[in-house]
Amino acid sequence: MTTFRTNFKETASKTTIAFIQSCWHREIVDELRDAFLAEHARLDTRRVELIEVPGAFEIPLRAKLEAQSGNYAAIVAAGLVVDGGIYRHEFVATAVINGLMSTQLETGIPVFSAVLTPQDFLSEGQPEFFKAHFVTKGIEAAEACIGTIGALTTA
Repeated sequence: MTTFRTNFKETASKTTIAFIQSCWHREIVDELRDAFLAEHARLDTRRVELIEVPGAFEIPLRAKLEAQSGNYAAIVAAGLVVDGGIYRHEFVATAVINGLMSTQLETGIPVFSAVLTPQDFLSEGQPEFFKAHFVTKGIEAAEACIGTIGALTTA
């Protein structure tokens, strides 16, 4: 296990946030990204660097590489893991969340998960419902991100 020594004030003073987005179900995840960017712009002046990966499973590695770069005040991960009627989605969702948590604990860089695994995504009307839900989650992710960075400046 890698140990780290992080100066939280130095991390929080970084001028960029990484936003890593999976491309699966882009039309829905884009709603989260756009809401995040709008709320972030309202709350903070940091630049947001948009990074895309093919699917949610690829997010943790990219998050770790970006955290290790030392360039970011925080990292936000966004994606959609769909329950397609087989249990595989549970393994993917667990791997993604565990990977993001490990990255944050190993590097000392805050990592926020907006990777969601909705139940019953494939039923009639659900994709439209989740487009709207992802707007709410984008706003909440921006608030959590900026709030945490602010708290780190006093740590």
